[in-house]
Amino acid sequence: MKIEIVSRNHEVNEHLRKVIEQKLDKLDKYFDEEADVKVSLKKQAQSLTTEVMLDYCGRLVRATASSDNFYDNLDIVLPKLEGQIRKYRTRFDKHNKNAAFREAATYAGVGDEKANKNVVKEKKFRLTPMTVEEAAEEMELLGHSFYVFLEAKSHTVQVLYNRNDGDLGLIEPEF
Repeated sequence: MKIEIVSRNHEVNEHLRKVIEQKLDKLDKYFDEEADVKVSLKKQAQSLTTEVMLDYCGRLVRATASSDNFYDNLDIVLPKLEGQIRKYRTRFDKHNKNAAFREAATYAGVGDEKANKNVVKEKKFRLTPMTVEEAAEEMELLGHSFYVFLEAKSHTVQVLYNRNDGDLGLIEPEF
């Protein structure tokens, strides 16, 4: 497992780095191939936030926790990640029989050069063809309110989003 640790407003000591690597190595049992993990540690005023994003051949799983201690955050985040991985693998194996983990996603955090003062975060990712059902599962696993994906049949970029009534909405472009 390849682990990248990024810290903002906080210096990561060697003990914390070893604890992070030790705890994340326990997730190796879920993967046949190499998985990439990005751990973001942020100190904001009185709160310490830990975000762990796991990329396994293009499929992303993410969990976040905030408290007054990075070690406690790890103890909160890891069970969340394990649950998401188990849930995802079960659904994945059931529907796709190990055919979906294909391409690696690219993640870029906050850009150093901002073209517009209102842009506070940038992300880049590779669009992989998938069905609406697969996109809904991916959106649920990431915990986002919307998901941008490349529809497999029409090869158009579409947006799936949560509606206020609890259902899902789909935005399809017209050319």
